Amino acid sequence: MTTRTTRQHWLFGDQLGPHFADHRHHGPDAQAPLIMIEARSVLSRRRFHRAKAHLLLSAMRHRAAELGDRVRYVRARTYREGLAEAAGRDRVTVCHPTSRRALELVGSLGQVDVLPAKGFLVTMADFATWAGEHARGRLRMEDFYRWVRREHELLMEGDEPAGGRWNFDDQNREPPPRGARTLDTRGPWRPDEDEIDDRVRHDLDRWERDGTVSFVGRDGPRHFPATRREALASLRHFVTHRLPCFGPYEDAMLAADPVMCHSRLSAPLNLGLLHPAECVDRAESAWRDGAAPLAGAEGFVRQIAGWREYVWHLYWHFGEDYRGRNALRHTAPLPGWFLELDADAVTARCLATVLAQVRDTGWTHHIPRLMVLGSRALQDGWDPVAVTDWFHRCFVDGYDWVMLPNVVGMSQYADGGLMTTKPYTSGGAYINRMSDLCGPCAYRPGDRTGDRACPYTTGYWSFLHRHRERLAGNHRMAQAVRGLDQLGDLPEVLTRATERGDAAP
Repeated sequence: MTTRTTRQHWLFGDQLGPHFADHRHHGPDAQAPLIMIEARSVLSRRRFHRAKAHLLLSAMRHRAAELGDRVRYVRARTYREGLAEAAGRDRVTVCHPTSRRALELVGSLGQVDVLPAKGFLVTMADFATWAGEHARGRLRMEDFYRWVRREHELLMEGDEPAGGRWNFDDQNREPPPRGARTLDTRGPWRPDEDEIDDRVRHDLDRWERDGTVSFVGRDGPRHFPATRREALASLRHFVTHRLPCFGPYEDAMLAADPVMCHSRLSAPLNLGLLHPAECVDRAESAWRDGAAPLAGAEGFVRQIAGWREYVWHLYWHFGEDYRGRNALRHTAPLPGWFLELDADAVTARCLATVLAQVRDTGWTHHIPRLMVLGSRALQDGWDPVAVTDWFHRCFVDGYDWVMLPNVVGMSQYADGGLMTTKPYTSGGAYINRMSDLCGPCAYRPGDRTGDRACPYTTGYWSFLHRHRERLAGNHRMAQAVRGLDQLGDLPEVLTRATERGDAAP
């Protein structure tokens, strides 16, 4: 029962782990009654991936079932209406939301006290201090990562990094084994669906029939954890069976093995079912116990304690104006086949394969995202706002704080270099070297012109030409730009780039 000294606490759908309801470390009141709101407006505003909607609702409803009488679970049209039903005019608390829109909402309600953010290793105050000390230069991820390692004593031997190196990235860029269709390792962890999943699927079907919501992609079976127990099982499975081979093939791609040795823990992490500290601690323990190589453990720790933390804090540090950054002035609309995840309309095997993975599961690992999907968008000059929205909607682990820096800064270089030192795009040669996707393709990765010209190779040189003046002054791109002068067929390449189209000829 709510008293004057015990405020109810509101849990958003990405705040589902036990640490969000813990009264310690600036958490809610001890034994505070909890509120969860399933707001239909979240799904009706935009066309999310069906598997993403399923995972979110399944995770929320599972959490409510676990909490039992402690939680009041409200289904409403909007958050505002749901809070009024659950709390009336009583004051409530909430942990700092993960998006600017949600933060603005709770700030407008007048009855909500915002507590510090949870679910990250670095507090906002500590990041602000670190960023202030680096204000005169670039906020480099490598500097941030080393600072986090020292502060949290991750993979350290006294004051020095384990193995004498901060970064083993050069050992984590191996192409897939020649001739292998899959890696020789245990498959990824998979959950068993239950009656809650059945009810979620029934509700989503009904809402689609009613015209209330509309989705892209396919739903089922569920691939990702929806409960704390499932999330811990997935973490244990990865550390035991997949972390040992994660490092070398971190950047590789195989058509028949989309997961390879990746953890797929981004979804439960971003739902709040796992805390990053327990992920990196288990990886470090595996290395210290001799169960995983240092390079692989470091690569995984870098993804969680480095990149994920870095992206979270830059989302808030850069401010809302960052969303509209468009340094390359790209404005082309996303083609219909991309918006609809229509992999069958695409001839290039790499793009068709990755788009089908997104369609079927709402997930691919970071290299297909960056070097296949993002690279195509960058080469074709698609509007970065629309690209960001697409990644947010179509990936099960996609949230505003995740995708805004990753797409605007990393993938589309729309911030002009605030986050990364160069645009990330390539010709077909990179995809051919790092995957088995090019062999059966109708296009040849080395061809720039002609009927078998690889769209990525043609697009790469066209992109460099279009932004030649800007990129010539970039020390990491200057040599590639000078390569334009060696192309005797550049006019033909540019013509081919304008004719290649979006789908099969």
